[in-house]
Amino acid sequence: MIGKRLITKQTPKEGILVRKVMVARSVNIIRETYLCILMDRESNGPVVIASPAGGVDIEAVAEETPEKILKLPVDIKEGLTQEQGLKIAKFLEFKTDEMINKASSEILKLWNLFKSVDAVQIEINPLAETDSKEVISVDAKLNFDDNAEFRQKKIFEMENTDESDPREVEASKNNLNYVAMDGNIGCLVNGAGLAMATMDIIKLNGGSPANFLDVGGGVKEDQVLKAFQILTNDKNVKAILVNVFGGIVNCETIARGVINASKKLDLKLPLIVRLAGTNAVQANELLRNSKLKIETAIDLDDAARKAVRSLQ
Repeated sequence: MIGKRLITKQTPKEGILVRKVMVARSVNIIRETYLCILMDRESNGPVVIASPAGGVDIEAVAEETPEKILKLPVDIKEGLTQEQGLKIAKFLEFKTDEMINKASSEILKLWNLFKSVDAVQIEINPLAETDSKEVISVDAKLNFDDNAEFRQKKIFEMENTDESDPREVEASKNNLNYVAMDGNIGCLVNGAGLAMATMDIIKLNGGSPANFLDVGGGVKEDQVLKAFQILTNDKNVKAILVNVFGGIVNCETIARGVINASKKLDLKLPLIVRLAGTNAVQANELLRNSKLKIETAIDLDDAARKAVRSLQ
């Protein structure tokens, strides 16, 4: 397998190069179940999702046979109780008292793991029953809370970025949220919701966004420069749209960052900037006095139209 490309539903079409192989003890599975513990917005806390139909696509199970899905909210202070563990084990169709107790014990251990590593999701598929009467987590997926990195340093040090987009890795190092897309209008926005709206309005105006880039509320001038470097390193980007609503962020900081980045990078791409909110008047004045080729916009729709038109 090493040196070959692994192609599954979860990989890109070209697959992922296999660099390592994990060797694990082989077990004879006689039955597969599904168990997941995750943080759930709707429940305002952790929930356990369980199904006796394991080893398959759980989304398909939920859609086709919803009665085979148990969703159990957990009190974050009280934690998962022995009673709840037994209830889940029985729902997973472990039959004998021995197997029910073993499954419940495994479920409670997974809950303790969930808490101790600051996980936001632990998905076990399958949670298997073996021919030797064991209950084993055969395959697992764990996601961790980024905000807990200071507590979970050993875990975060294990992160492997070999398969990650280098631009996304570089953005993360500078506290920027970046996701590459296949369009040609680079976006620099503050706030995830506004970033999504910006991409939508670019599409509505006939354009195609090249990325999602959220600089956040505490952005500094050097982060704006880094954001521009990431955008301009994408050969597909033919224009840049900056859309900032200054609630927490000061628009003057963004304006100075944009001016500084344009000069340092000797920016030749069309640059459209829409600033609103805190010190937006002063910020737009800075842009006008910079004598750089920066086109300002009145609102988001105006900015998107100008960005699309700049490519024609």
